[in-house]
Amino acid sequence: MTLRDSVWQALGTVLDPELDEPITDLDFVASCTVSGDGHGGSVADVRLRLPTFFCAPNFSFLMVADAYDAVAAVPGVTRAEITLTDHHASDEINRGIAAHAGFVEVFEGEAETDLAGLRRYFLEKSVIAGQDRVARPLVDAGVGPEELAELTLGSAPASPALDRLRQRRAALGLPDDDDAPLLIHADGSRVSSAQVPLHLRRARLTRLGIETNGEFCKSFLASRYAGAAGTGW
Repeated sequence: MTLRDSVWQALGTVLDPELDEPITDLDFVASCTVSGDGHGGSVADVRLRLPTFFCAPNFSFLMVADAYDAVAAVPGVTRAEITLTDHHASDEINRGIAAHAGFVEVFEGEAETDLAGLRRYFLEKSVIAGQDRVARPLVDAGVGPEELAELTLGSAPASPALDRLRQRRAALGLPDDDDAPLLIHADGSRVSSAQVPLHLRRARLTRLGIETNGEFCKSFLASRYAGAAGTGW
């Protein structure tokens, strides 16, 4: 594996907070190169792009900051340069990330709180949506509310959706071990059998909302950069 491979893998851990998908899958990485710094080290230069010029600054800042943290932590990278292009707040965000400044500091007078609460809000949505992704095939196969209420992560069928759900729950500090219930409320408590139908309807609507937004963003990005070269990965 080359150093660029490692950098790309690191970028694959960075999520669009609203869409709950890696920025690499969303084609938000316009370019990714690794070169020598002239002193025996390596510089990772990553340029990010977003679907519209007016994508929310808070979401944009989170992705650039997370990309910087992920790439800077790759063994062998001595300097990470992450640049957001074609965005109305590119200059502020890029300067802030380079200076290791927080969101409130970068947007002084406009932002009142940091982005931890926003990150948690979208992780909570992804956990709700993830429960539908795992449970929906079981519902379609005829599994009823009583059985679903007793189902644990360890007894649910293995799938990428289940792995993803475990990761999101772990990020929130929610139970993610094999004995943890599959269906839980926001506080981690088990969903009762009587609550299962309404809970899964809410989970399905949440999932469909996230996925619909994702399709819109992909369409906007494809139109905005039609004919432009991406990473070609």
